[in-house]
Amino acid sequence: MKKPLSKLERVPLREAWRHEAGDFTPWLAEEDNLDTLAEALGLGELELVATEHQVGDFKLDMLCTDGVDQVIIENQLDRTNHAHLGQIITYAAGIGAKTIIWVAETFRPEHVAALEFLNQNTTEDLNFFAAEIELWRIGDSPLAPKFQVIVRPNAWAKHGREQARAAVLASPIKQLYLHFWTELVALLAKRAPHLRPQKPQPQMWLNNTIGRAGFRLNPTMSHRENRLRVEVYINHPESKKMYQALLTQRETIEQQLGYTLEWQELPDAHACRIAAWKADCPLGEESRWRDYQDWFTSSLIVKGRARLKLK
Repeated sequence: MKKPLSKLERVPLREAWRHEAGDFTPWLAEEDNLDTLAEALGLGELELVATEHQVGDFKLDMLCTDGVDQVIIENQLDRTNHAHLGQIITYAAGIGAKTIIWVAETFRPEHVAALEFLNQNTTEDLNFFAAEIELWRIGDSPLAPKFQVIVRPNAWAKHGREQARAAVLASPIKQLYLHFWTELVALLAKRAPHLRPQKPQPQMWLNNTIGRAGFRLNPTMSHRENRLRVEVYINHPESKKMYQALLTQRETIEQQLGYTLEWQELPDAHACRIAAWKADCPLGEESRWRDYQDWFTSSLIVKGRARLKLK
């Protein structure tokens, strides 16, 4: 007998996202979806900095970083228009972004030509990308998004970008971060196996999921400011609402922890942060690393337990 085959059907974007700012931007800002977009474009990892970021009198949909430079993303649920073309140029100039990404349902030929012109006639370190977002399903399956790259820099070489990124990651400071986080992950595996840190990277933070959508409990450190930080980072469609709910319990939470916290609603960003700091901790003093790692471990365990009591 022949196996029955279903039909691949393209679905209008607004079946999944009714509003650009309220639905699509928060979805695209999620870590997994940013990773999917970056992979489609041939970029390295993209990290969200803020959504609805103020640029003069206007608001940029998404401000990100690739670990080296600023990246801006402007998105539409419709066909491209002249207004958004002007906006991406304005935002790039206002922020000094090196990578400009425009995501839309469909691109007018005139706008494709404009982006290609910009790639051909601007400096080598300024790169414009265009990607169409599509939605597909098979039968009654869940909707599946797909990014179709329409414009990328001429002679774009992923290998060249990866080489440049590798050179940055090979810097002494980056390697110190990698070494430090690798030791901390090993220590957490012994002392707090319930925590789930991700693979260490040569960067200022260590991603740590806590089994609750939109919440991360991350240790971070700054070699410039010589201080450590443990933060509850809330990046959820209802981040502000969740933050306010926790803020009403501030006294109880801080009593449970035994110390005060720094509460940051981040009004110019979609996410929020609740953090504890430890000052006078130079990254370069490796003889003190065990003290730093002990502080991180105890802070992660205590803050994790306090969070569980708030469920």
